[in-house]
Amino acid sequence: MRNQFREPIKLQYSNFHIDMTNSDHITSKQPVSRFLIGLMAVSAGITVANIYYNQPILKEIAADLGSTESQAGMVSMLSQIGYGLGLFFLTPLGDKINKKKLIISLQILLIAALLLVTFTHSIFQLWALSLLISMFSVSVQVIMPMAAGMDSENRGKNVGTIFTGVLIGILAARVFSGSIAEWLGWRYVYLISAGAVALATVMLQIKLPNVPTRFSGSYPQLLGSALQQIKRFPLLREVSLVGILQFGLFCSFWTTLTFYLSGEPFNFSSNIIGLFGLVAIAGALLAPVFGKRADKGGSKKVRFIALGLIVVSILLMISLPTSIPALVLAVFLLDMGAQAIQVTNVAMIYTLDESSHSRINTIYMTSFFTGGALGTLIGIYCWKYGGWLGVNLQMLLFALVISVLLLKEKRKRLANIEVVEIAKA
Repeated sequence: MRNQFREPIKLQYSNFHIDMTNSDHITSKQPVSRFLIGLMAVSAGITVANIYYNQPILKEIAADLGSTESQAGMVSMLSQIGYGLGLFFLTPLGDKINKKKLIISLQILLIAALLLVTFTHSIFQLWALSLLISMFSVSVQVIMPMAAGMDSENRGKNVGTIFTGVLIGILAARVFSGSIAEWLGWRYVYLISAGAVALATVMLQIKLPNVPTRFSGSYPQLLGSALQQIKRFPLLREVSLVGILQFGLFCSFWTTLTFYLSGEPFNFSSNIIGLFGLVAIAGALLAPVFGKRADKGGSKKVRFIALGLIVVSILLMISLPTSIPALVLAVFLLDMGAQAIQVTNVAMIYTLDESSHSRINTIYMTSFFTGGALGTLIGIYCWKYGGWLGVNLQMLLFALVISVLLLKEKRKRLANIEVVEIAKA
């Protein structure tokens, strides 16, 4: 029988070791102020938006810099690549370097890169700066685990609030950049963003606490340790697989929705299509509610309910493909379900070893954004060969695979409970 109280775990790596308590250990049980969580959420949204500003203004960029549309399109691709590189190579540093210092340093570098964009006169320069902007934007992925470790009692709620800020930043970025580019020019998008990031950075410098770190190894050992988290935690593997499919489904939908609404029978303009983003934001605002429910031990139930909302949304789009009210409702349900799964997933992985939060987050978020890239690619092919029905069937397949993973995890958990009860008897 296992000891009732948990003993420290020692991990040995070559020439260093980490002493830590069991994965449920949390340093702080003191509530974090709502203002600080709100500030972190707003800062995260302002920062992550920089990855998506380029998407609606690629034509303006191509015309201004004398490049082809395909060359301008590389800006968007390099932004995704840069974020992926930052996720793997920079965010693990949150376990080695003071998180506040890391966040502020990345924000300052981001401001510098944004300002340099305003002086760019070559598409090749913009390529390089887009890569750097997205790499430095991963400060968001240091903010999130920092919030998770600051208040164990409200972990899910706080993470849900910050993730809501992230999602609103992503969804609002396209509306903001399109409007600013139309009135002032595309360079002002980055200039205004630099000012917003600078203001957020000053506030974070004043308000963020200093959180001690425990990792004492070298940087290569840190990256190696990040990969070891996959083997170390079965929960991380299961949640990462769910995250890959959930974000893949989400990106398939949003990538192809523009194609669908701009063609027959709708023929909507980009402004009207952008309004669907507002519906998505409304769904995202409910994410903290699901995070709070996960804090009370209902993470498994929350994910099943959320998956049910996604399935209902897809069936609604299949059965009423040309109904605008049905599509609006479907967007709301789909977004609410997808964000509920994401917030719950993140809350679950932050119940694991606190001293490895940044490395654990690195593995999950790298998997998550890989799923988004794959989902986008698959969605485009499904649209090309199967139209809107093909996309919906692909999303339904992803949802069914998620349900299989959740049911498998539930059976495993019930089996473990059975074994414990037999052992007690």
